[in-house]
Order: sequence, then structure tokens, then C-alpha cells
Amino acid sequence: MNPSIETALAFILFLPVFAIIGVLYCLFPRHPRGAARLLGDLAVLILAAVLSVFAMRWGFHAAAGVAGALWKQIVATLLAYGAFLAIVCLALPLRALWWHRGKRAIGATTLAAMPLSARMDTLT
Repeated sequence: MNPSIETALAFILFLPVFAIIGVLYCLFPRHPRGAARLLGDLAVLILAAVLSVFAMRWGFHAAAGVAGALWKQIVATLLAYGAFLAIVCLALPLRALWWHRGKRAIGATTLAAMPLSARMDTLT
């Protein structure tokens, strides 16, 4: 069988798992929501899917002479799944850092724009 057809078949078989992980990644945490976060989340998921396909193709080629055709499928799908999870797991703390940095910047400008009496109320 053609390696590109095998890659496409293996990716299609893993697509429901990737979709479930992707939806959970986009939904949680529930706040903040906005266009910037949605675009960032979609960019991470597209990057994870592309790297997953590359890892899958590399897995098919790397396991060429080892234990038959079934082992090639196993190695390729494990590498694809691992690559997808690695990207999403690396993106989680980076998204949290980006979110908290943005919250601090928004909080500082909001506090500076408040009148003095309102600032004093937030301190007490």
C-alpha cells in the first residue's frame, strides 16, 4: 500500500480522538473568551495536526524493516498521537502565561483609568 494512503487512513482513524482533545482544549478554561483566544487555540490545533501528520509519515518510514506492516501502523499512530498531545500539553501553560500577562496589563490600565475614590474602594 502507498505510504501516503496509509498516512491518510491512520490520520482519519485518529481524527475523532484529535477532535475530542481539541474541543476540550478550546473549551477549558471557560474564561476569558474572545477572538484572540479562539484564533490562538485554532493555531495551536492546526500546528498539532500538521506535526502529527509529519510524525506519522516519519514513523512509517522509520519502521520500514521492523516486524512487518502492522508494526509500521503502530509506530506511526503512536508517534502521531504523541506529537499531537505534546503540542497541546506545551501550549496549555503557555496559554495560561499569556492570559495572566494580559490580565495584569488590562488590570493595570483599568486601575490607572479609575478615579482616585474608586481606586481606594478596590484596596479596602
